[in-house]
Order: sequence, then C-alpha cells, then structure tokens
Amino acid sequence: MGDIKFMKGNEALAEAAIRAGMKGYFGYPITPQSEVVEYLALQEPNRDFVLLQAESEVASINMVYGAAGAGARVMTTTSSPGYSLMQEGVSYIACAELPCVIANVVRGGPGLGTIQPSQGDYFQAVKGGGHGDYHLIVLAPNSVQEMADHTMLAFDLADKYLNPVLVLSDGAIGQIMEKVELPEPVTVTVDKPWATTGKTPDRERNVITSLYIKPEDMEQKNIRLQAKYREIEANEVRIDEYNLEDAEVVLVAFGLTSRICKKVVDLGREQGVKMGLLRPVTLWPFPTGRIEQLAADDKVRMFVTAEMNAGQMVEDVRLAVNGRKPVYFTGRMGGILPTPEEILDFSLQHLE
Repeated sequence: MGDIKFMKGNEALAEAAIRAGMKGYFGYPITPQSEVVEYLALQEPNRDFVLLQAESEVASINMVYGAAGAGARVMTTTSSPGYSLMQEGVSYIACAELPCVIANVVRGGPGLGTIQPSQGDYFQAVKGGGHGDYHLIVLAPNSVQEMADHTMLAFDLADKYLNPVLVLSDGAIGQIMEKVELPEPVTVTVDKPWATTGKTPDRERNVITSLYIKPEDMEQKNIRLQAKYREIEANEVRIDEYNLEDAEVVLVAFGLTSRICKKVVDLGREQGVKMGLLRPVTLWPFPTGRIEQLAADDKVRMFVTAEMNAGQMVEDVRLAVNGRKPVYFTGRMGGILPTPEEILDFSLQHLE
C-alpha cells in the first residue's frame, strides 16, 4: 500500500508524476493548475527531477519536445488558453512519435473565459487540436485518486506507444481535496534506442524530426501513424459502467460530470426508472464499440449525455448510436456545474 494523503487533485498529479519517474517538468503558471508548478517547486530540491518555469506555454511544450527526444520521462501542465498555445508543439511531438505527458486542467472559454471548471476542451483534446492527422491518448480522471492513477498510467502508455498522452481534468478536480492513496515509486527501465543521446561506438546518431519534404515520405509517415492509432483503439479503450445491466436510460458522461450522473442513476432508480451510466475513461480512444452494443440492446430506450459545455462528446455518442436510439444532450457552461436533479428532470421529460 502506498502513502495515504489528503491532497488537492493538482498536488496528487504532481506527486504521482515524480513517483512515475518524471525527470523533467517544463511549465508556466495558469489558474486553475498553478498548484502543480508550486508543488513541484517545493519538491525539486529533495527529489530527482528538474523543474523549469518557461517564459510561456509555447516555450514549455518545445522544451518537452527536446527533453522527450533525449529519452527522459517529461511532462507539462496547463489550463485551456495555455493548451491552445501549445498546439503547434503538440503536433510536432505527435509526428516525431515522442512519449510525454500533458495535463490540461480545463477552465471555461472561449477566450480567457473564466477560471471555473469546464469540459469545453473535449473537441480540442480528441480531434487533434493542432494541424495534421494525429491523435493523443486522452485520459479523463473524475477524482483526486484518478489524478494520481491516470498520471502513472499516462507515462506508461506514452512509452508503450511513443505517443503524447493527455490527462484531461478540470478546475474542480484540480482544486478539490480528497483522500488519495499514492502509488509506490517506480524504477523506469524502458529501453529507448531511438533517443538523441549522441553518437557512440555502438551506433550512429539518431535524428528526430517531424519534417518530411518529399510527399511520398510524408504519406508513409502518416500511414505508420494511422496503423499505430488503430492498435491503440484495439487495445486501450477504458470505460467504467454503473447499473447498465438492465438500464433503459443510458447516461454518458466523463470526468466530474460522471460523478454527478452516478447520483442521477441512484435518484432515478429510487423513482422506478432503470437508469445506468457509461463513463468513458479514455476519451480517445473512444468506447464506440460498447455504445454500439448498448444501442442494439432492446432494453435501452434512449441515451442522455451530460457535459459541462455546449455539446461536444455528444457528437461521438450520436455517431456510435448511429440513429438506432434517441440521443439527447444536457449541459451547463461558464463554470456552472449541473445538479443531479437537473439532469434527472431533463431525462424524465424526454422519456415521457
């Protein structure tokens, strides 16, 4: 058993990164994720990693690019406007196939918006965000415990697939304090023969790039990337289910909203309505196959997606359902959290 602490979500993420063998952190303060930088700054003198507060988010992600290319486990964290600034670098890293971890503690937008929690960055997270055809593996924690667990997992998945992994949190999960069992520190033994560690008697120098001048070379690179993404889709879908066995109404929600929807399921069943919850833990790869199964189930009458945005994940739910059952959306914006009663009332109105 690891240490049990009472921590903020941002602090749990930072501590887990250290225990996952992170050797370099490059970031810039922005509310509501600044506690990550603050926690790491306090820990750096006595722990085995380097922290560098960059001059901007653009500099941060390019420092990650360089350090990841050298073979180190590295990470950056930010919040929505800062992550927007990082998109060019993220696209470079994805094409260069370098493992790294990025955390976006989402705040409301568009623009500078509000420092309150939001899920408005879903499209940006799962559809690429930058230029070109690429994907990040996207994990969506819904608790302080998962902020720690998903950070550990993120480093492992990044190394396994040579791909950036995004931990998509929000301002509430980053700021709330809960009990968390911290994972035991790991000793990283991943072999990285591709790293730019210089020419040695055993091998030539490695060159890492995302620039391919010849269109034939660029196409072959994209073909390899798409094959890798298909492998990730086949192997890394993660979901959490609650009372789906006999559900007539299927709620679909991720992150903080999934916690609210779990209460909605309980309230609905108290009123005799068979409700269940499907929570995508990985937003990419998305659990399309499981939703297709539920849509084909005669017991299921409808789907309701609940999000803290204007309706983003609902598009992927509708694609998976493919018209076989009604799909409804309910959401709040501007940093306002939906209540269980709101979601339940919305669901019952559409069930009648």
